[in-house]
Amino acid sequence: MAVKEKNSIATQLLNGIERVGNKLPDPFMLFISLAGIIILLSWIISLFDITYTQPVDGQEVAIKSLISKEGLEFILTSMLDNFVGFAPLGLVLAMMLGIGLADKVGLLEIGIKSTILKAPTSLVTYAVIFTGILGNIASDAAFVIVPPLAAMVFYNIGRHPLAGLAAGFAGVGSGFTANFMINGTDVLLSGISTEVMKTLDENVIVTPVDNWYFMIVSVVVLSIVGALVTEKIVEPRLGKYEGNVKKEFEAVKPIEIKALKNAVIASSVYIALILIVLFIPNSPLRSAEGKIVPSPFLDGIVPLILILFIIAGITYGVTIKKITSSRDVGKYMGEAMKDMSGFIVLIFAASQFIAYFDWSNIGSWIAVSGANFLESIGFTGIAVVIGFVLLTAVLNLFIFSGSAQWTLEAPIFLKMFYYLDYHPAFIQVAYRIADSSTNVITPMNPYIIIVLSFMRDYDKKAGIGTLIALMLPYSICFLLTWIILLLLFVFLGIPFGPGIGVYL
Repeated sequence: MAVKEKNSIATQLLNGIERVGNKLPDPFMLFISLAGIIILLSWIISLFDITYTQPVDGQEVAIKSLISKEGLEFILTSMLDNFVGFAPLGLVLAMMLGIGLADKVGLLEIGIKSTILKAPTSLVTYAVIFTGILGNIASDAAFVIVPPLAAMVFYNIGRHPLAGLAAGFAGVGSGFTANFMINGTDVLLSGISTEVMKTLDENVIVTPVDNWYFMIVSVVVLSIVGALVTEKIVEPRLGKYEGNVKKEFEAVKPIEIKALKNAVIASSVYIALILIVLFIPNSPLRSAEGKIVPSPFLDGIVPLILILFIIAGITYGVTIKKITSSRDVGKYMGEAMKDMSGFIVLIFAASQFIAYFDWSNIGSWIAVSGANFLESIGFTGIAVVIGFVLLTAVLNLFIFSGSAQWTLEAPIFLKMFYYLDYHPAFIQVAYRIADSSTNVITPMNPYIIIVLSFMRDYDKKAGIGTLIALMLPYSICFLLTWIILLLLFVFLGIPFGPGIGVYL
């Protein structure tokens, strides 16, 4: 069996992906290298006096060299502004103050545990997938909370534990981008999109709520699909579990349940107050015309959610006595910010890469050329967007970080689709469904090794090929389901977020 697995085409393909991916530098050094490549490339292209015509105003634009007096001046004088002014930086750090506080006091973990453990036996599979998808509120922490907990639940109710682990991993990984709430992913990706679009049209802004409606529907649809894949494909293939590992989960303590209830009550009161203010006559949260789209409410959605998590986190922490003074609040927020240090370092490099790409006009040149080519062959319909989805799904096998991959793709594809009149928020949705779907089968996912160690608690012979084979049905079904859902939204004219359609 081991020989067959080693020699299988699928395993060889995945091994090849792993080898190529391992040769890629760390994301920070990747963007530093790419920035250097853009500097050199801008000089080479400028030697040929290449120009292109801006579709918006018909202006002739030339490629500018970064290896010039003007280019060197830009590199030196813009470096700090590129970093500090990078849209996602402040938004994500602000969100993580609240989410990080809720995480550090234990609110998110207990919320996840309670959802799975309290589910009726017949609905356990649905609860696992559902909780895994919503678990992205806790960011990457969900990868180490949900799968092992789901495996233990399945084991203790007489079902195959690896089916539970697979369901939990699928929900967290392949469903990572979906949620009922606006979260860090929405803030980060929309910030990158806005940063790219402001060089083309300052009136086109992508906000954290622009994909919200689609993601809400995605949670429900993927929970059903994920449960069906588990019960109809994965679990029957695994058969009956014969092991005896005596794995038991730690029950949620009464004080934790009380603290969770108090946090829910406090959050509900806050949300009710926001809704009351939103719907009173002449509400300050509405626009001058009395509209919600656009409005100060949507513009300020990140601060409003930040306050929600702070209220919930403090309430939970005080009840459970993890917060006994005001100093504790700052301490837990500080610990959350420490976890963001890698993100801050990555953003410094990524912001320089995007700035050089824009200033040199290379990104716009590629985008305009690509858009013109697609128009010339008549390939500008929704099929080209599906092609983009499939390309992104393949690229995700080599670059696991969603923000890093979007930083690479957005300067080219957002601009190219903009010239084809597609709304950047719609293209962002297309990116997100592709990026998430293959998270659980890429060897570049650092959590695959952790999940594999959880697998070996129940099956000592399990290997990377075993895990990939277990997760492949989820990746394929999630991607196909999401593409169908995307097409339904397109053809039925359903908005992807408040006021967001397919076209500008």
